[in-house]
Amino acid sequence: MKNKQLKFFALLIGGLAVCGPLFAHHGAAAYVDKLVVLKDATVTKFVWANPHSIVLFDAKEDNGNVTHWAGEAGSPSAISLLGWNRNSLKPGDVITVYIFPAKSGNPVGRLNKVVFSDGTTLRDSQLGGEKKEQ
Repeated sequence: MKNKQLKFFALLIGGLAVCGPLFAHHGAAAYVDKLVVLKDATVTKFVWANPHSIVLFDAKEDNGNVTHWAGEAGSPSAISLLGWNRNSLKPGDVITVYIFPAKSGNPVGRLNKVVFSDGTTLRDSQLGGEKKEQ
């Protein structure tokens, strides 16, 4: 009996050790540590979904070319606590986007906040910590 309990306990601990990483969530290692500000960006789509809401928008580069961006925000349950809802952003809305872009150079990133022309601000974090802007 004692031997069976020991085997069960060892199997349980081993299983938890192997499966533990499956419950981990990704971090911010994919993004640069400098905040980029994209002014006069135009929302093309807002996806209110788990595990992350996504803001798709077009931003004009200094050379005049338009780049299509995707900005990742928190889950609907998390950002709704900060004032967001499924209708917060609509195609055609013109916003200023504060984003931590991907290290890969692709036009994707983690949102810090979006600001409407009237000054209304939607943050992606309750911390609201501003890092250095590029």
